[in-house]
Amino acid sequence: MTMESSASPALPEPPPAGRPPRVWKFFGTCLWGLFAFAAMFAGQFVVVAYILVRDRAALDVETFKALLSSGLTISLSVVMGLPAVLGALWIATRAARMPFADYLALRVPSWLTVAFGAAALLVLITGWDMLSRVIGREASPGFMVDVLRSAQADGALWLLVFAFCVAAPVTEEFFARGFLYRGWSETFLRPFGAIVLSSAVWTAMHLQYNWFFLGQVFSIGLLLGYLRYRFNSTWLTVAVHGLNNLLATLQTIWLASQS
Repeated sequence: MTMESSASPALPEPPPAGRPPRVWKFFGTCLWGLFAFAAMFAGQFVVVAYILVRDRAALDVETFKALLSSGLTISLSVVMGLPAVLGALWIATRAARMPFADYLALRVPSWLTVAFGAAALLVLITGWDMLSRVIGREASPGFMVDVLRSAQADGALWLLVFAFCVAAPVTEEFFARGFLYRGWSETFLRPFGAIVLSSAVWTAMHLQYNWFFLGQVFSIGLLLGYLRYRFNSTWLTVAVHGLNNLLATLQTIWLASQS
């Protein structure tokens, strides 16, 4: 009779765990942010290049000025920037091994938080409107009236409204308050520094405005950054951003009708 070992058979070694998800820190967020910004620029450039080829336009300064002030061109460029940025951010979050929605805090806010954000925005823009009256500044950038009229002439007013009130808020909020804030807030900057720096980057994306409106943009960015921090929802900042752009568009439509 043979004797068998009473020892239990050795269990197989567990497979090695996959690399854990990560959040891009300061420099990683900067580099991937540049990548996303370049993607947005490329998406917008495709529109300009297509129109130039389609119209067989001359490549001179006057042509570019006319093209870049066209309401239709601007609207299409903003819309085309959206999928480009989404694609770039998807690559960045995939490289970080985190779900896209989790990384960018794409959580649906409650109606109460949306109402809070909207009320805070209305107080802020009312303050800026009162200041503009006191110092004699225009209530809306003059070039926006020209862009609006150009879009109306091309029958593209609906596209302009969609671009400014939907596409632009999604693109810019996913980029600034979604991606940039998420990475920078987990570094030495902490949430406060991330709010300020992401607001500064967002303001730099609006250099077509003068100093007065850049100040207004920066203050709105601070509010949106606070909402992102306080309620942990980028969809909330998209909604408040969209409301701000809608009010600005309606104001521009009203000003255009008065002149």
